[in-house]
Amino acid sequence: MEKEEPLSQLTGKTWDDSAVRCRKVPQNIPVVSKDKNSPTHGHVSEDDTQPSNGSYTQDSASHHHYVSPSKVLLVLVVGLSFSTRLYKIKEPPHVCWDETHFGKMGSYYINRTFFFDVHPPLGKMLIGLAGYMTGYNGTFPFIKPGDKYEHHNYWGMRGFCAVLGSFLPVFAYLIVLELSHSHTAALITATLLIFDTGCITITQYILLDPILMFFIMAAVLSMVKFKQQRYRPFAASWWLWLVLTGMSLAGALGVKFVGLFVILLVGLNTAADLWRILGDLSLSLVDFGKHFLARVLGLILLPLFLYVTIFTVHFAVLNKSGPGDGFFSSAFQSRLIGNNLHNASMPEYLAYGSTITMKNLRIAGGYLHSHWHLYPEGVGAKQQQITAYLHKDYNNLWLVHRPNKTQSGSPDLVRHGDLIRLEHKETTRNLHSHVHEAPLTKKHHQVTGYGINGTGDANDLWQVEVCGGHKGDLVKVLRSKVRLRHRATGCVLFSSGKILPKWGWEQEEVTCSPYIKETPSSQWNIEDHFNPKLPNISISILKPNFLEVLVESHIVMIRGLRFSGVNDTEYRVYLLGNPVVWWTHLFSLALYLLMVSVASLAIQRGLPLAAKRVEHARVLKSGGGLLLLGWLLHYVPFYTMSRILYYHHYFPAMLFNSMLTGITLDILLKSADLLLRPPYCDWLFRFGLMVLLLAVLYSFYLFHPLSYGMMGPLSHEPGSSMAGLKWLASWEF
Repeated sequence: MEKEEPLSQLTGKTWDDSAVRCRKVPQNIPVVSKDKNSPTHGHVSEDDTQPSNGSYTQDSASHHHYVSPSKVLLVLVVGLSFSTRLYKIKEPPHVCWDETHFGKMGSYYINRTFFFDVHPPLGKMLIGLAGYMTGYNGTFPFIKPGDKYEHHNYWGMRGFCAVLGSFLPVFAYLIVLELSHSHTAALITATLLIFDTGCITITQYILLDPILMFFIMAAVLSMVKFKQQRYRPFAASWWLWLVLTGMSLAGALGVKFVGLFVILLVGLNTAADLWRILGDLSLSLVDFGKHFLARVLGLILLPLFLYVTIFTVHFAVLNKSGPGDGFFSSAFQSRLIGNNLHNASMPEYLAYGSTITMKNLRIAGGYLHSHWHLYPEGVGAKQQQITAYLHKDYNNLWLVHRPNKTQSGSPDLVRHGDLIRLEHKETTRNLHSHVHEAPLTKKHHQVTGYGINGTGDANDLWQVEVCGGHKGDLVKVLRSKVRLRHRATGCVLFSSGKILPKWGWEQEEVTCSPYIKETPSSQWNIEDHFNPKLPNISISILKPNFLEVLVESHIVMIRGLRFSGVNDTEYRVYLLGNPVVWWTHLFSLALYLLMVSVASLAIQRGLPLAAKRVEHARVLKSGGGLLLLGWLLHYVPFYTMSRILYYHHYFPAMLFNSMLTGITLDILLKSADLLLRPPYCDWLFRFGLMVLLLAVLYSFYLFHPLSYGMMGPLSHEPGSSMAGLKWLASWEF
C-alpha cells in the first residue's frame, strides 16, 4: 500500500498523517501559469491550496468550526517551551558563570560607561535595555561568580534571555514543519529541544548565547518561509520574509561574529535559488535582474545598514570614559567624556624635560609601563620589569632626558635622530636593554629598568626615529609614529603582545627586536604630554569621524563548565545536555547519512519507488541537506580557530542537529511499512514514537535538577541523590 505525504501547507489547511498512513490516495498537482501576461504568472493556482495527498475533502471546508490540530500542537510547544525556560528563573540568586561579564556589560550601558569586548554590541545592549526596563539601576558590580544579588533587580535580564531562548523550540518546530510537511517530525524536534537540560540552562542566565541562537533560528525560519513564497514573487508576504531574513542576519552578526556562519548558510541558499531562477526560461533577464536586486537589497544592504546602526547606537550610548579606553587609540579616546584626552590641551611637540606616556600602535597595544618588581631568577638579568599595560596608570609615566644629566633652562624640542634617556617617574630607573634573551620572545633582547635617579650606563640611550621622517623633523604628540632604536645594540623597542606569567602580572611582554623592519609592534605614539614650559594646544581636532571609529572598533574586536556552586552547601547548576537527547543526535547524524545515501543510490539506479518514497527522498536531500549544511557551518569552523573550545560553543550547531534528527527519525518510523503490512506498520510507527517521546521525558525528569538547581553532597560523595545519574566519570555534579 502507498502513502502520499502532504507537499504543502501554504494556506494553513490541515491534514491528518495517521488517517492516510496505509491508504492510497490521489495526488493533486499544482498548476503554475507560464503566461507572463497573465496576472497569475509565477503563482500557484487554487489547486495548490489543497494538500497533495488528497486528504482535504469537501467536509474540510468547514475547518474554521473547529481548532486545527496543527494549532493545538503549536500552542502546546509554545506553552511547554516558555514554562520550562521561565521556571525558577530567579534561582540561584547569585552570579552564575559568564553573568559576571555580560551582566556587568549591561550595567555599563545603563551607566553609559565605555568598555571593550570582543563581540559586537547588540546582545549586551539588549541585556542592558532589559535590565533598565525592569527596574535595574546598573549598580551591581558583577565581580565574580557566586556573588549574591541581594536587593538588586536581576530577574529582568535573566527573563529577557529566557524568553528569547523559549522561541528556539518554537522556531525549530516551524522550520521542520516547512521543510518536511510533517507534524511528527516537527513534534520530535520540538520535544528534543524543550526537554534538553543543556538548552534550558544555557538560556536561563544573562548570556549572549540565547540572544545569538534566537537570531540564528529566526534567520533560518525566515529563509525557509521566504523560499515557500517562490510562487508569489514580489508579493507582500514575499517581501516580508525577505526583509525578516535580512533583519535576523543583522541581529545574529550584531551579537557575535558566529553570526557569519548563518549568513554563509543563507548566502549559499540564495545563490542556489538565483541559479534556479536563471535557468527558468519562462523568465526574462529583466525578471532575473529584479530578483537579484531584491535579494541584494534585503540580504546585503539592509543587514549592513542595520549592523552599522547598531554601532551608531553603541557609540552614542557609551560616551563616558571607562575600562575599555586603553584598548583603543589615543584619537579614539579623545571622544570619551572623562578621559584625560577629552577636550584636552597639551604641548604640540615633544621636548626634553617633558613627562609623557607612550602607547604601542599594534592592535590593542598597551602603554610602556614599569613597576618595582624584578624579573625572576633565570629570566635574563634580575633587573626591574618593563611591560606593556593596557590600562591607564601612574606607572605609565616617563621623563624625557638628554643623554647626560644636564638640562637647559629653555625646553629644547626633540627631533628625528636625537638621543634620549627615558626615566621611569615612579621608580627613577632608566629604560635599558642589553644582550640577554627576552622572557618569551627568545630571539629578542631583554628590556629592563636600570640605574637610580638618572644614574645608569650607555645601554640606557635610545635614538628617536619619526616613521617616514627626516633628520631634524619634530615629534608631534599623538600624531607622529615613533620608534626607539637602542644606541648600543641597534635593536628597536618592541611590544610582542605575548602575556607574561604570574610573575609579570600577566601584562604584555616588551622586548628589543633586532629586526628593524617597521611594524605597528615597534611603533609608538606620545599620548600624554606634560611640560609647563611649553604652550598648550587643543587636541579636539584629532577626534575621529564615525567611519574611523567603526573600523578601529572592528580591528580591535577581531583580535581579540560549571555555572555556579562548588560544594554541598551551595545551590548548584550544571551545564549538561540531556544525555538521551544528545546521544540520539549523534545516532541520527550517522543514520541520516546512511538513509540519504540509500535513497540517492536507489534514485540514481532508477529503481521503481512509490510516490511516498520519492517524497521521503526529496525531504532527506532537500530539507535534511539544508540542515546538515547548517550543522557543518556552525561546527567545523571552530576547529580552525586558535582558541579554547567550550561546551557552549556547540549549541548553535546542536539546534540544526535537533532539526535534522526530527526529520530523520520521522522518515525512519514512517518506513515501517517496508517491514510490516497494515495495520501493523501503523502500530509500529505509533509505538516507536511513544517510546522516543517517553524516553526524552523520563530522562528530563531524572536530570532536571542540573538545570533548575540542586543542593546536598556532590555526585561522587556518599549520600548524594545524584550519584546514580553520573553515567560518565567526566561528569562533575
